[in-house]
Amino acid sequence: MKRLIIAAGGGGDAVAAAMLHAALYGDEEPGVILTYAWDRLLIDPVPGPRGDRDFTGLRPITPTVSAVPAEARPIAPAGSTLPLLAAALPHTFALLDPGQGTVGITCQLEELISHLEPVSIDLLDVGGDILARGDEPTLKSPLADALTLAAASQVNAPVRLLIAGPGLDGELPPDELRPLLGPLVHTLTAKDVEPISSILEWHPSEATAMLAATARGVRGTCEIRDAGLPIPLTDEAPRIHEVDLGEALSRNSLARALSSTTALDEAEAHSREVCGFSEVDYERDKAAKRLKDQPLVELDAESMLRQLAGLDAEALSRGVTHMTFRRITEALNLSGSQLVDLRRLLISERPEQYDETLWRLRRPREVTAQSPMPFGGT
Repeated sequence: MKRLIIAAGGGGDAVAAAMLHAALYGDEEPGVILTYAWDRLLIDPVPGPRGDRDFTGLRPITPTVSAVPAEARPIAPAGSTLPLLAAALPHTFALLDPGQGTVGITCQLEELISHLEPVSIDLLDVGGDILARGDEPTLKSPLADALTLAAASQVNAPVRLLIAGPGLDGELPPDELRPLLGPLVHTLTAKDVEPISSILEWHPSEATAMLAATARGVRGTCEIRDAGLPIPLTDEAPRIHEVDLGEALSRNSLARALSSTTALDEAEAHSREVCGFSEVDYERDKAAKRLKDQPLVELDAESMLRQLAGLDAEALSRGVTHMTFRRITEALNLSGSQLVDLRRLLISERPEQYDETLWRLRRPREVTAQSPMPFGGT
């Protein structure tokens, strides 16, 4: 018996899919997680999603769908977390390639469903931006979710749409999402997080990190992204709700516009028309700026901790209780390759501030003084 879980937005949604499988189907055999190779620029400096041609070592499943095994490698300069996920988890990670637009994704879904004959198909979105109309001012990354929603709505098989962590992606306010959510399927607990706990030590996903943290009981306000967007960590955050797939499609104007697209460029054009932007354009601009502004010299621990103290103080004045490590990395203008070293250093120097995948803010008098170690040390 195979379960198929489609990670609607790629990135952290694939990690959340593994958490979902543990929570709902834990006693069964490993599932198949169909996901984009679309990571943040901290991991993949090349804007946009990766396709089959961007990897070596893929394993064919069907004519248009390949698995990403642990030995697969992204072709430089591209990066991907999928081989690491495959090495750490028992599930099969199948590559969702949007290069042929919704038509291509629909073909991939139909082939995989025919091949697997799965006992269930879940379409999982962390945060809920898959329910966006397309004109919301807070919307940042609607394209990936809209493509999967459009394709899932066209396959001849029952697909259950699940929203985990409503509002945790910072794209739609919880008050706006709440009336759109259907029945409660499950409330995640610390036990559900255990299978992915080691992955959260290095994976840059913010929404999934907060989802896991709230499942473990963390509450407060967490700042995310380079802009420092505040996200409430409430009792609603670790919940998983079902939403009617047809209702989601009728609400999502971008997904409807993408229904017959045959290329990613075409899908981007629709996104610019419906939403006023394409998130791939944003990634292109940010990647160009990152190359221009990237510091030439690594920060040492003493300098970094001093800057972080100022960042913490400013955030505390705004009522913030936590920050993601991605937020810290980008706020300090560090590179993606320094993210793991940054986390290791902070946990070593300030272990009392590591709060279940997040950085918990403390006022200076609350922090125990220690001698800083060299940046990048172990």
